[in-house]
Amino acid sequence: MPKLQEPACTMTHKMKLILADTFNPYSRPQINLVPAILVLLITITSFAASTGIARAHEIQPAIADLVFAPDGSEFELDIALNLEAALAGIGSEHEDTDQSAQSEQYNTLRALSADELQAHVTANSEAFLGQITISADENRLETSIDSLSVPEIGDLSAPRISRLKLKGELPANAQNMTVSWDQALGAIVLRGPLSDTGEGYTGYLQNGATSDPISIRGITSQSTWQVISDYVVIGYAHIIPKGLDHILFVIGLFLLSTRLSPLFWQITAFTLAHTITLALGMLGLVTIPASIVEPLIAASIVYICVENLFMNHLSKWRPFVIFGFGLLHGLGFASVLTEVGLSRSHFVTGLISFNVGVELGQLSVILLCFLAVGFWFRNKDWYRAVIVIPGSLIIAAIGAYWFLERTVLA
Repeated sequence: MPKLQEPACTMTHKMKLILADTFNPYSRPQINLVPAILVLLITITSFAASTGIARAHEIQPAIADLVFAPDGSEFELDIALNLEAALAGIGSEHEDTDQSAQSEQYNTLRALSADELQAHVTANSEAFLGQITISADENRLETSIDSLSVPEIGDLSAPRISRLKLKGELPANAQNMTVSWDQALGAIVLRGPLSDTGEGYTGYLQNGATSDPISIRGITSQSTWQVISDYVVIGYAHIIPKGLDHILFVIGLFLLSTRLSPLFWQITAFTLAHTITLALGMLGLVTIPASIVEPLIAASIVYICVENLFMNHLSKWRPFVIFGFGLLHGLGFASVLTEVGLSRSHFVTGLISFNVGVELGQLSVILLCFLAVGFWFRNKDWYRAVIVIPGSLIIAAIGAYWFLERTVLA
């Protein structure tokens, strides 16, 4: 006897029961893994085919060291920078070069060989140097390119860091120097000469700012407040807008916590952990290659979001897991702060200030998430089904793509 077809109304009712059971916000969800995996794969594919936010053309600040001749007759400014981004005029207002209207110009420059890019800089040196203002006692100085070192093309999906050395003569009896870095060139960390005790000038210049006066014939002492303000800004900028992986990790924590109190304890555990490894990394007591740390950071994002899919409440072990992941993220922060540098005389102040900036960045992410969805919808019956699960799937997909990119595809 042939099997009778079930009425449409009965099938619809069954479908509703399945969906209700899958995304019930009051019980552990029994997720249908087939559609979940399909969503994950589609998101990974779409993300990989898009602009490549993961690491493609991330804009990092230039790092510059200022050196004076012992007799005060000349100076050198040794700069490590993304030369292609600077030449294309892609400044710090963009997180990634692909977000800029000049992205095509950047990509063309990035595809040039080392010799071709050096020739391009030489041909356009006057315009490029015109964007860097170096003054002694408020009088602008003439500068020239002393040397330029450009790596070979390498991986086009990653930025190429070149080294540019500028030099110039100083007027007799000049006392102080200032450096101004045009906004179109992005941000720059400017480091002045250091004393034997490690004291010296470090400034974070962005938006076309001019440095504080740097002593030509002595060591520039910075006030504690100057150090605090500089490193808080550097730490904050490493989260917003530079730290997309850290941002997604924090959003992953937010998604499972509809109340701020549990979220606060998670963030506290995370902060405590990355403070420990940040300090150990800066002291040189713990050194793990970025090739290991970065994939693990990506894996931590995947883990948190996958746990969000199968748990509708905070587990007892989650704060400990977050603490462990915080240790990894701290090593990532340490690599950034190592590039910037910390003078020995302000080591503790700079370290704490950088960490405060990171924490303010994380809290800003949480606040934005709370204002965008948490405040309005966290008590809705559909919050988990519409916000938590899709959001966790998307972030897990991005984290999985990053993990593959930093391991298999590296």
